[in-house]
Amino acid sequence: MTEIRDIFVAGLRNAHAMETQAREMMERQSERLTDYPDVQAKVKSHLAETEGQMKRLEDCLAKFDESTSSLKDTAQSFIGNMAAMAHATADDEVLKNTLANNAFENYEIAAYKSLLAMCGPAGADNCVAALETNLHEEEAMAEWISANIAKVTTAYLQKQSRAAA
Repeated sequence: MTEIRDIFVAGLRNAHAMETQAREMMERQSERLTDYPDVQAKVKSHLAETEGQMKRLEDCLAKFDESTSSLKDTAQSFIGNMAAMAHATADDEVLKNTLANNAFENYEIAAYKSLLAMCGPAGADNCVAALETNLHEEEAMAEWISANIAKVTTAYLQKQSRAAA
């Protein structure tokens, strides 16, 4: 049981670091989405959800008398900022971010599904509700992104056409 518990705790720490990376990326992206107000509003809304997800993960860790990993959080924060900066230099930044966000949301969904599968064996049934909430928020964001890829792409094309005229 201790080994399974340790694996679960490591998974919670990894998820917290993952959300730290997501927060950094969304903070940078939201600053640069003024030409796409619908996307900007959704990113800001999901950024607030991400803060709640981080708190729920911290609460789950506390139930095991554990805390987040400063090293993992710092590394993922750096990675999130670097990813956002890399896209910021591209003319098609909004497209690159949309595609990357789609992939990242699906990564987060997989991470929460894995953690939920560990809850029973790890004796962490008291974390199920929090992890399900996080999962549902990520699924909703992934669905929104997927449903709006064509709209964002079309808006980008129109913006480029106006700039070229």
